[in-house]
Parts: sequence; structure tokens; C-alpha cells
Amino acid sequence: MTDISKESVPGRQRRRFPGISSRAYEHPADRSALVALRRLSGFDTVFKALSGLLPERSLRLLFLSDSVRVSDAQFAHLHAMLRDACYILDLERVPAMYVTQDPKPNAMCIGLDEPIIVVTTGLVELLDEEEMRAVVGHEVGHALSGHSVYRTVLLFLTGLAVKVAWIPLGNVAIMAIVTALREWFRKSELSADRAGLLVGQDLRASMRGLMKIAGGNHLHEMNVDAFLAQAEEYESGGDLRDSVLKILNVLPRSHPFTTVRAAELKKWAESRDHQRIMDGHYPRRSEDKDTSVSDSFRESAAHYADSVRTSKDPLMKLVGDLAGGAGDLGGKLRDRFTGNGGSGGTGGSGGNGGGERGGTGGTEDRGEA
Repeated sequence: MTDISKESVPGRQRRRFPGISSRAYEHPADRSALVALRRLSGFDTVFKALSGLLPERSLRLLFLSDSVRVSDAQFAHLHAMLRDACYILDLERVPAMYVTQDPKPNAMCIGLDEPIIVVTTGLVELLDEEEMRAVVGHEVGHALSGHSVYRTVLLFLTGLAVKVAWIPLGNVAIMAIVTALREWFRKSELSADRAGLLVGQDLRASMRGLMKIAGGNHLHEMNVDAFLAQAEEYESGGDLRDSVLKILNVLPRSHPFTTVRAAELKKWAESRDHQRIMDGHYPRRSEDKDTSVSDSFRESAAHYADSVRTSKDPLMKLVGDLAGGAGDLGGKLRDRFTGNGGSGGTGGSGGNGGGERGGTGGTEDRGEA
């Protein structure tokens, strides 16, 4: 890592956020988990102790020997974006960044002691400058939040689960941890998308990048409104069977589905929280030590309660009905599961086809920035 100074940063007509805390852009579920972990006595010590087991040193040597390190001499335009992102989010030390040969578009931020950012050639070739700027900001957001530590642990445990699959119940125990980490990490991706928007400060570029990750370099064949409409259809369509299939499809993934990410980012970009940050009103890192764990959990709980109340997903609607003391539980379950009654009838038949398609492809975790 290298130190950053104002003199070394390219001039940009973008707003800068001195001293910004990652709490400013973190998704409520991500934030509550991180606050609790940061305040847990001895947590950092335990994770440092794991450094002897985790393949971090091996990964660093691997990227150093078999990838291209971004610098003023190599991939200079990416290096300028990286320094720019660190300047905007006021990250004092610029993480090492590597480009690795892989046709699958992907990016990640890993590391225990010091985060490193890795982007694939597939991603570099797919995105234009402003789309790539949002991705670099996304990864710098991971670094600022400390996500790289947990991402490294997740990679390690995923590999370990394969190695101990032959041990009775060994794989079950590890996969339970992996599943929990993946659920947290999916929320952390929503946080990092917000950081990418704060760096790029161009919602259209962020949308284009997500569309390209989903559909390739064919923007002339795609439309942002239609893409976001897919997210609306995904959330509200079908019956309870489709709701269950959605859960099963997303469990093996480290990233939320791309249309969902786009819809979530657009919603946040139009929120009062985002506008307050852009106006210079945001939590500072100097205040992190005073952050209340209980307050963060209350915010997270309030977020989930609001999500259940406003969700159009059939399962979430049923949960809301039950929480509100709805009667005729058996009838509601029967109608929601079979697609009978109300709007569920039309969604039920369409949901079957979508469920079967999702069932075959849901176990594959596509590479996504």
C-alpha cells in the first residue's frame, strides 16, 4: 500500500467526503453486523490468529507473480481511478490492485492485514471509464468497511468445505457458517454499490455497469427502465412456490441478483440519506468508537420490518399478514401456494416457468463485481 496525498490525485469535479465513516453508506443489515463485530472484545485478535491458517500470504504471492500490478507504469488509467476513489472516500492508504487474466468479469477485495483489490481482464474489457470508476469505488468501499477480512474468511471456508466433504457432518458445520457469511456478504455488496456511486457520482454509469454484468457489452440492445422492471417482476411475481425457489436460488451466491442490485441502488440514490451525504452531512470515522450496537440493531430491525411491510413478494406478504393477525391461515397458505385467489392466480402460472428456469441456474454463482 502507498500513502496518498492531495498533490498526487487527479483533479475531478466530484464531491469529496473528508473523514467519512463507512456507516454513511452501509446497508442496515451490513452495518449492524459490522458494528457488533467491531465492538466484540478480542474479535480482531482472533482473526489475526487465523492469519497463519488462511492462505492470504499465498494469495498475495500468487497475484504478485502471475498478475499485473496496477501502477503509474501498468494500467495507469486504473491506477488514477484507484487514487481518485481513495481521495474521495478519504482512505489514506491506497490498496494494492492487480489485474488478472480471466474472461469472466469480476472484482474482489481480500486480505486480513492489508486489503488488496483484484479485477479481471474480462471486467476491464467490458466496462467503459465511468462504469469502471464505479466498480473501483465499490471495491474501495469494501476496503473502507473492512469487508476484505470477512471475504477472505469466506473464501477460505468455502475451499475448506470441499476438502472436508468426506468427513461425516464436517461439511454440514462449515457450510452453515459459509451460508451465514454469504447472507451477510450479499448485504455488504449493496453497501459497496453505494460506495461506488459516491465515488463515481453518476447513477447512469452505475446502472450501465450492472446491466453489462448481466447481459454483456450490448447496451444498444438494453434499456435501463426495462431492466429495472425485471427486478419489479422478480419481486412481485408468482406465488409461494416461487418465493421458496428465490430463496433456494440465492443461497449459494455471494452476490445479490444483478437486477435487484440495480433497483436497490436506484432507490438509495433517490433517498434522503444519499442527499444528506452529498450535502456534506454524514457520520465521521472519529465517531465510530461511540457507535451504539443496540441503535444499529434497531435500525436493522426497522429496515427489515419496513421491507416486509412494503414487499410485493408473496412470502413476505404472508409474513406481514401473519404479523398483523390475519385470519384463515389455512386458506391463505393454500391460495398463496397454489396461485389461486386475487392476483396470485395470474402470477402462479407464470411463476412455474420462472421457477424451473431459476432452479437449474440458481446453484451457479456467476462472477460479479
